[in-house]
Amino acid sequence: MTFKELNLSDKVMAAIESAGYDTPTPIQKAAIPPAIAGEDILGIAQTGTGKTASFVIPMLTKLERGRARARMPRSLILAPTRELAAQVAEAFEQLGTNHKLTIALLIGGVSFDEQFKKLDRGADILIATPGRLLDHFSRGKILLTGVEILVIDEADRMLDMGFIDDIKKICGLLPPKRQTMFFSATMPDEIQKFTKKFLKSPVKIEIERQSTTASTITQRFIFNNEDDTGKRNTFRKMIDGMEIENAIIFCNRKRDVSILLKSMTKHEYSVGALHGDMDQRQRMATLDSFRAGEITFLVASDVAARGLDIPNVGHVFNFDIPIHAEDYVHRIGRTGRAGREGFAASFISPKDKKNFDAIVSLCEMTPEWIGDAPDEEDFRKRSRQGRSQSRERGRSSEKKHTKPASRSDSQKTSEPRSNPKDSAKKQSRNKKVSTEVETDNQNEISTQNSSQIHQDENKVSSSKQTVSNRKNEPKSAPKRQSRKSGPAAEKSGQKRRKTEEPVIGMGDHVPAFLKRTPIKNKS
Repeated sequence: MTFKELNLSDKVMAAIESAGYDTPTPIQKAAIPPAIAGEDILGIAQTGTGKTASFVIPMLTKLERGRARARMPRSLILAPTRELAAQVAEAFEQLGTNHKLTIALLIGGVSFDEQFKKLDRGADILIATPGRLLDHFSRGKILLTGVEILVIDEADRMLDMGFIDDIKKICGLLPPKRQTMFFSATMPDEIQKFTKKFLKSPVKIEIERQSTTASTITQRFIFNNEDDTGKRNTFRKMIDGMEIENAIIFCNRKRDVSILLKSMTKHEYSVGALHGDMDQRQRMATLDSFRAGEITFLVASDVAARGLDIPNVGHVFNFDIPIHAEDYVHRIGRTGRAGREGFAASFISPKDKKNFDAIVSLCEMTPEWIGDAPDEEDFRKRSRQGRSQSRERGRSSEKKHTKPASRSDSQKTSEPRSNPKDSAKKQSRNKKVSTEVETDNQNEISTQNSSQIHQDENKVSSSKQTVSNRKNEPKSAPKRQSRKSGPAAEKSGQKRRKTEEPVIGMGDHVPAFLKRTPIKNKS
């Protein structure tokens, strides 16, 4: 089948021929006809099989008729990253050269004013990341009630817990009568449940089995039981022994991207970095340099793993194995695209055993190793060593933070242990002393309770007299009352003596055994 058999418009066919395309890919053959017919689509296919053109071509055909109004786009494409959104915009510009359709790109890192101007002119095609789109809506700069077509690219990532709330909010702003299309290379079962909320009787198109990697990619694994420094040394030795035209090196964290970039720069490799904390201009400039061949190695986070179409990427290295097994499929999918040969190598540490098993299960493959293949005992042995090392590091950090022992503590610890016979004698003596103290305390409590009752009666009578005297006195400016009463009020401002009995007022009764006072010697 050729593109001419898909009933495309003349303008679209002319753009396809000028781009050098003749035969559609399997996902394009299956997705374009129902998309032109206006049906909802759930498309799942391997990376590098032309999923972007599967929705760009039918959208251009359908949007030829009609005209956009100010701040009311006719179609909306959502992408998880700025780079993927920019790549989709380039595809529309390439295949829509014969159309007079306006394209607006709303991504972070770009001035709001420029985006406002495009929205005011009216956008036939709006490509955006969810966060920036909601920013424009909250500012009152865009209305989504005129959207006829909604496309969510990399739907599995867009529907995970990071974006699901934004997607729900955006879909609530769209008209209920619309066409919706989801495309992705992976679609776990738990994510497919969410699609039922957004798709109406969709046409499910699945090219080969889900989460499969292209057969053109040679996959290898390296078992690593060294620290980070040794791991970087092993990596440099490996790439020095290969003929590499260009390569993408994936790390799990932005911090690791920076460390590896600094190390490779120090060893005079042609290298650049790409991660989410970089400015948008820096990110685009780095990608352009990598595409142009000015940079040989690109150290990146998962920002570069989704949907980026960089031609002729020969090698992909997972310096860190991905946490999610689906991300492995997307990472190595940056090579071996459009039928080309590719190579992917991944470092596996003992701590990565669980993630590695998930990747092997998802891709249903038998791993091939560079060097000796590890066995279960290697993973157990190394994991035990890692746990012991972490405990030692924790103990050393505790020692650093603890204060040095005082002289008295050291003397206590240096004292020899007493004999069990001596300790038994001491316990019997302590029991006798404790019984004597208890009898004394009981006698003391009884005497103090009787004296306390007399004190409380005297205080009640004195309080009645003060109330009657205040009624007869002329009114004057209110004075701040002191919390002290009785004899303490007369001696306000003076410190009490340590041996003085604390005054207890009505309602403030404290048991006598809680306020032990020294027993006076009778002499």
